[in-house]
Amino acid sequence: MSSIGKTTLRLALCGVVLIYLAGDLWVFKGPLRRNIERANPRGQEAIAAAKAGGVVARVFNFQITRSQLDRAVSDRLWLDGKAIESLTPDQRKTIRVAALDELIDHELLRVKAKANAPQLTVSDEEINARLLRFGGRFESQEAMASALKSQGIASERDLRDRLAAHLQQEKYVESRIGPLAKVSDVEARQWFAENQQLLTIPERVEARHLFIPTLDHPPEEAKAKLAAALADLSAGKKDFATLAKEFSEDPATKDNGGSLGWMSRSRLPADFTTPVFALALKTPALVNTRLGWHLVEVTGRKPAEPRSFEQAKPEIIAALEAVKRRQAVTDFRPALRRFEASNIEVFRDMLAE
Repeated sequence: MSSIGKTTLRLALCGVVLIYLAGDLWVFKGPLRRNIERANPRGQEAIAAAKAGGVVARVFNFQITRSQLDRAVSDRLWLDGKAIESLTPDQRKTIRVAALDELIDHELLRVKAKANAPQLTVSDEEINARLLRFGGRFESQEAMASALKSQGIASERDLRDRLAAHLQQEKYVESRIGPLAKVSDVEARQWFAENQQLLTIPERVEARHLFIPTLDHPPEEAKAKLAAALADLSAGKKDFATLAKEFSEDPATKDNGGSLGWMSRSRLPADFTTPVFALALKTPALVNTRLGWHLVEVTGRKPAEPRSFEQAKPEIIAALEAVKRRQAVTDFRPALRRFEASNIEVFRDMLAE
């Protein structure tokens, strides 16, 4: 066969192949088209298969299933002391969407933290502290082991890995919102100027007492004992510290001369502070409260006084930073969802009852 004939044959074969491919892909949807669709995670077949498997959303192709969502909803309701049966259809939809958003946020943060892992180092000390805090939620090691097993956490190593991952995610969020939570000296001074009255140091008294509870003593007996102690004190027969050791049943103060230290009205119940703040200096008297009888002496008094900006500055900055940080975290998650919207798929029809 001549070279021209061979070329013509090749062109003809190529044409046949192209016609077949075009027909397979766009006309009769043959095996090649179906294989491509099956391989495409966003193809109709892949989506149908995912839904058949109970998938309600995908984040970077990580699948969130209906069972995961139902568990997240149950956890949210449990924390609020509610059951799904007690909610209206609209309330169920709202909490389901909120729980799904939280699952999506968790996966987004997991991916982001993993991608930035070299900059988000977590020390053993940090993991140990978090592990200690986590263990404090349970009555015993057995209770914790049971809870971990129900969550599919097989060992302490697995738990440590998960806690480290959570710490990385927290550090990733902090790396993004940290600058937004900074409070300038100007902001702190402005807040102080507008709220200075809230920072006034209140009136305080220094006091000491003897205490006999009426929970396990007849009220008249308790009153009589302290009246006798007051008589001895007034006659100079015994000093306050001696009487505290002899009569007081307040374990926190009886061996310290009955000292309550300096206190403001907000520190203790009103039925105690109201009569105590009305006492004259160094004039011991009996005071009755719902807890029992007290023999009280006010040994010092300080009037209310304003605080300077420098005195209040650390407290102001800490409070304003906490407010800014909470708002920044609240804003960050939906902003991250919007930024990564192309990598998030939610199958709304799978959220129905």
